[in-house]
Amino acid sequence: MRLAVLKERQDAETRVAATPETVKKLIGLGLSIAVEAGAGLRASISDADFQAAGAEIAPDAAAALAGAGIVFAVQMPAAEQRAAIPRAALLVCIAGAFTDPALVPALAEAGIDTVAMEMLPRITRAQSMDVLSSQANLAGYRAVIEAAAAFDRGFPMMMTAAGTVPPARVFVIGAGVAGLQAIATARRMGAIVSATDVRPASKEEIKSLGATYIGVEDEESQAAQTAGGYAREMSEAFRQKQAELMSTTIAKNDIVICTALVMGRRAPVIVTSPMVAGMRAGSVIVDLAAEAGGNCAETQAGQSVVSANGVKILGWRNWPGRIPVAASNLYARNLMTFLTTFWDKAAGAPKLPEADDIVKGVVLTRGGAVVHSQFQPAQAA
Repeated sequence: MRLAVLKERQDAETRVAATPETVKKLIGLGLSIAVEAGAGLRASISDADFQAAGAEIAPDAAAALAGAGIVFAVQMPAAEQRAAIPRAALLVCIAGAFTDPALVPALAEAGIDTVAMEMLPRITRAQSMDVLSSQANLAGYRAVIEAAAAFDRGFPMMMTAAGTVPPARVFVIGAGVAGLQAIATARRMGAIVSATDVRPASKEEIKSLGATYIGVEDEESQAAQTAGGYAREMSEAFRQKQAELMSTTIAKNDIVICTALVMGRRAPVIVTSPMVAGMRAGSVIVDLAAEAGGNCAETQAGQSVVSANGVKILGWRNWPGRIPVAASNLYARNLMTFLTTFWDKAAGAPKLPEADDIVKGVVLTRGGAVVHSQFQPAQAA
């Protein structure tokens, strides 16, 4: 069976869905691998590196996809590339299915069996293939590095003959995978760190990393986590309490790192314009939720802007893509693990049992039909 690895075409996307390491292991399953020319260049992987691992280099997407039974990509391929995917082929990528209502029906009509890796259930068996976790971990690390670069003072306390440089005060909003990594990285760099999250389990996680917990604790906060481990959307009354606490906390900090996301929804606005106005000049806001609308009211997706009072707001798209070598390595391993977990050695092909919890969570379309419960027409209505 042929597996095609596509080159990413979005401006901010620097990652690739396979590496020489995973190519070798996939060939070990009996697959032939076709990599579109230039697919790995922005992740520092040359075509020669892929060839040395045993892959064929295809001159374009159409050549890579010709006869392919499996397609690996980072982002959902554009309609032009999807048109070249053979019917009944298995497409494995970050589908972004909630962003375009027409996408899933179009995939079914094209006869493409689609796996949305971002929809993996948060269960133990799926941890090694969890792309959201692997990429968020790197995004949290990168957020602190870029905050430090944009901050005009210093991160750790430094005592010199000329005087003392005070440590930076960092406030992390959201203590999921990205937030926890941001806390750990900022602590390692010598900052004084505090953090908040609506989920009750986050309090001990934040404190275990040496940060101070800041949060509203009431009955609603006790039920702020879904069964799948994601943050639940909160009531207006809770958000008002949270806003009052955020306003006073944000004004005391030099750097605010925003990581709050709600699966399938616009990111909640937590840092309002008045809160930004209350920060000191030279402070930094890093918004990892920029692509989903942003946690900061003044974030501009894809840009770094400076507010009227001199606060720098970093709203880059695709934060994991800003550390492409590490992000590609982890993402490629996630995809390889998914495929090998459901590989039928006897048939030499993937086998996705419909009753399996992981399969039910990630398969959007199969055999020309929409099969995921969240995207079937009756459910949508």
